[in-house]
Amino acid sequence: MNGVRAFLEWSRQNCTRRAFLLAGAGSVAALAGLGFFARKPARRFTGKILGASAVVGHLLRDGKIPASTENVRTGIVIVGGGIAGLAAARQLARTGFDDFLLLELEEQLGGNSCSGRNAVSAYPWGAHYVPLQNPETKEVIELFEDLGVITGYDGEGVPIYNEFHLCADPEERLFLHGQWQEDLVPQIGVSERDREQYRRFFAAMDEFRSAVGSDRRPAFAIPIDESSRDEEFRKLDQISMAHWMAGNGFDSAPLRWYVNYCCRDDYGAEMNDTSAWAGIHYFASRRGKGTNAGEATVVTWPEGNGWIVDRLREWPGTRVRSSAVVFQIEQSNGGVTVDYYDVTRRHSVRVAAEAVVFAAPRFVASRVVRDLPPAAGFVYSPWMVANLTLDYLPGGEGAPPAWDNVLYGSDSLGYVVATHQDLHPFPQRTVITYYLPLSGKEPAIARHEALARSWEDWASLIVNDLERAHPGLGSQIAHLDVWLWGHGMIRPVPGFIWGEERQRALNPHGRVVFAHSDMSGISIFEEAYTRGVQAAREILRVVQRA
Repeated sequence: MNGVRAFLEWSRQNCTRRAFLLAGAGSVAALAGLGFFARKPARRFTGKILGASAVVGHLLRDGKIPASTENVRTGIVIVGGGIAGLAAARQLARTGFDDFLLLELEEQLGGNSCSGRNAVSAYPWGAHYVPLQNPETKEVIELFEDLGVITGYDGEGVPIYNEFHLCADPEERLFLHGQWQEDLVPQIGVSERDREQYRRFFAAMDEFRSAVGSDRRPAFAIPIDESSRDEEFRKLDQISMAHWMAGNGFDSAPLRWYVNYCCRDDYGAEMNDTSAWAGIHYFASRRGKGTNAGEATVVTWPEGNGWIVDRLREWPGTRVRSSAVVFQIEQSNGGVTVDYYDVTRRHSVRVAAEAVVFAAPRFVASRVVRDLPPAAGFVYSPWMVANLTLDYLPGGEGAPPAWDNVLYGSDSLGYVVATHQDLHPFPQRTVITYYLPLSGKEPAIARHEALARSWEDWASLIVNDLERAHPGLGSQIAHLDVWLWGHGMIRPVPGFIWGEERQRALNPHGRVVFAHSDMSGISIFEEAYTRGVQAAREILRVVQRA
């Protein structure tokens, strides 16, 4: 979800780019939401809890792994098959270096960009879009060119995006006071005082967005390490976004809800727990353009960023070992040994290598990399994501069904529609992806409580929340699966992004180079992909120096 679109596009026209493509499906869905089709009687739907392998991961935590009994050799080991690890694999392969092995804890690649599929549609299990790219995200721009997401440039060098990858209209809507409105900044029932604070807040964000430091860098850039080092901006990292809001007189309830939603959206954290620098970065860092798209448009697919994963996975090819729990990395005699437990074959393997790209979270590195100095300040946000297969697309009064559908005042972030890009003009089944950041409690407590919940508990919570906007939705559910992310993304707590701990953690540890997005302090696609590419470049220098 991307609330920054509301900041960049206050009043989008009803008939915009490609809107006609979904007019038929949207009209049918609206009729369904108004009860045009007879509601089915309540039924018991199927489903289960899926998710990142907590049980397998806890083998590492609890030290219950047998010693290695098999030995293999490779040039470079990549630990972690999320976006950063896949980016590293692509970079190595593109340079002609194919002597590497990628080890992934889960059965499938992708990390929190993984996806699923059923008879109705593909759907995401986590990250589900990428915004238009800033000029400084060179690595991602090159990838998008290669994948055909960017098809060319106009005379002024502005990218032309593939129309079929751009999110179709309508893009987003918000449910409040019993009806839906376009865009996510609350408009229904707000006072003139609220609107005045809106104007002042967005003017401040626009000023930050255009600000340049004395070092000639943007105040807020992507990747974040391209941002200005000026103390004027960096000091914002020392306070919370809530503190900054209060200090600047922003006490409007709907505005504070919206900003809190945005912090929870990108960081899985309340604005009390989010650095003001990170909170402002959410609004001020995006400057991407497209000749055929508004600045706030995103690229997306039914399976979310799983579409990118499916194309990146071609680069490592057969050099992937999934269900592989890395439990020890040790350096000696000018090389590195990596021990991993093969969950499928139930035995451990020792890999002798020249170097390692560590593309798994830093808290894992702290447990497996021998003699690695401890890194403080790395806080991870837990999430719950659910995919619901429905008889038809939910409608409702007011704005028509959109790709991104948010409920004002809900603990959730609402849902995105996997079939939104589908051009089918007749009534059809759909899959919606429901997002719930578990941000209201300390992460360790939230993780424990999430793992203790039954599928029935989660299903009841989800249905009760969604039926606020869609009464009777429970009777239209055919299947509901839940995915739990215990450590879904790094949380940019105050003081972390520009603090000493993150800066120290960026340094390689001998022949181990780190690549995960948590090294940036924010978990977005551009950070993960760029760090993977940069780590591959650095590891090749390490190997070639040997």
